[in-house]
Amino acid sequence: MPLHSLLPLLTDSATGQPLQLSDDGSTLIRADGHIVGQIRRQIPRLVSDEHLQTFGMQWTTFDVAHEDEDRATFAAKTGVAADELFGMTVLDAGCGGGRYARLCGEAGATVIAADHTRAVDRAAELCADLSSVHFLQADLKHLPFRPATFDFVFSIGVMHHDRCTRELFDAVAPLVRPGGRYSVWLYRRNQWWQELINSGIRTITSRLPAALLLPFCVLGAILGAVPLLNRVLNKFISFSTHPSFQNRVCDTYDWWAPRYQHHHTTDELRTWFHEAGFIDLQVLPPEKHGQLYRRLWEWNLLPGSGVNVTGVRAAD
Repeated sequence: MPLHSLLPLLTDSATGQPLQLSDDGSTLIRADGHIVGQIRRQIPRLVSDEHLQTFGMQWTTFDVAHEDEDRATFAAKTGVAADELFGMTVLDAGCGGGRYARLCGEAGATVIAADHTRAVDRAAELCADLSSVHFLQADLKHLPFRPATFDFVFSIGVMHHDRCTRELFDAVAPLVRPGGRYSVWLYRRNQWWQELINSGIRTITSRLPAALLLPFCVLGAILGAVPLLNRVLNKFISFSTHPSFQNRVCDTYDWWAPRYQHHHTTDELRTWFHEAGFIDLQVLPPEKHGQLYRRLWEWNLLPGSGVNVTGVRAAD
């Protein structure tokens, strides 16, 4: 989407004033001339990476898009199939490398994909052939849009990496129009002993520079391909078992590197939706099938699994 097509949607999050380009096209400004952000590579930048630098590195290093898998994952984690998106205005709240933004754009939606990190650069490259997809580097708690702008808002595996998950959830919720849908996937709270192990290891790994942490993630990716071992050991120390080696490295890094990682319960997320004015709530089941997997998921024994709810914004 050309930048000029995005501008009519943008407002200053602090004052509600519409935003416009400066005469030289290098900055976003309010009507009073106050500079709100920079324009680089045709992408508005309202923030820097700050505490989320690990994600900027992650999504600009690894290529983890797989079209068929992404389509299935999107449907499972949002409760919305791609063929339902035609004509919608969609917000991807935390787009990462852009694979779901691309899926929505290909389905005929107008997509605004926002991320706090420089991952938007890789995402924009992935979606360069889609004129209906536009990117924004911004704090999801202070997005520059009017309330009720979007028909559909989704956030997959993002909000639990903020300082306070609930604050981020509540900041994004008003952007859904009445009758529109909001879908959120968060990390699931596991058994107390798993939480204790995870928190203890992460006090170290989240402070390591990427050059030191990545070799351990590669080791985790190797273990993730070892039969039986990958089904037992990763209940104690989380590492990915994805079929793709590069995905396993990326997913394992995604687990151990971030500064913040909060885990939540289904009841907790349902309460947030209810208190934010959403109805017709659905708790979405896990993407993976199998009786044993479902039982382990229900018993909160699967590190990296999720709590997943979707709901409709009630009419005002």
